[in-house]
Amino acid sequence: MGGLYEIKAASDETGGGATVVEMTVPAGMGPPPHTHPGSEMIYVLEGTVRLHIDDQVVEGSAGSFFYIPQKTWERFEPLTDVRLLVVYSPGGIERFFTEVGELAPTREAPPSEHPLPSLKAVTAAGLRYGLEMRLPD
Repeated sequence: MGGLYEIKAASDETGGGATVVEMTVPAGMGPPPHTHPGSEMIYVLEGTVRLHIDDQVVEGSAGSFFYIPQKTWERFEPLTDVRLLVVYSPGGIERFFTEVGELAPTREAPPSEHPLPSLKAVTAAGLRYGLEMRLPD
């Protein structure tokens, strides 16, 4: 998906209460607008990111924290290479990331020429896990 998504705590390790993911995402990458069936909390470890949360646009850098309630339309766009610590509650979203992603050969974001998965396939997989996505026209 254009970045490195490391599962730090899966739902089976948290009694289903949360999934914790560290994301390393290059500038200019990021998901399309989407919603989650649960809440999402984003802590910026490194870099600068712009978040679109419903009609609000905010930016954050290292140390910034954002809370996104369930079923809220959102997307993030890294303005620089970023590292984010993201907590989803309840857990389970790691199954989506496992399905649409691929095992990384190194602990680095893939090179820019690495092919991205089909947004149509990602959207279909997302629906199986309660995520809705808006694809670009």
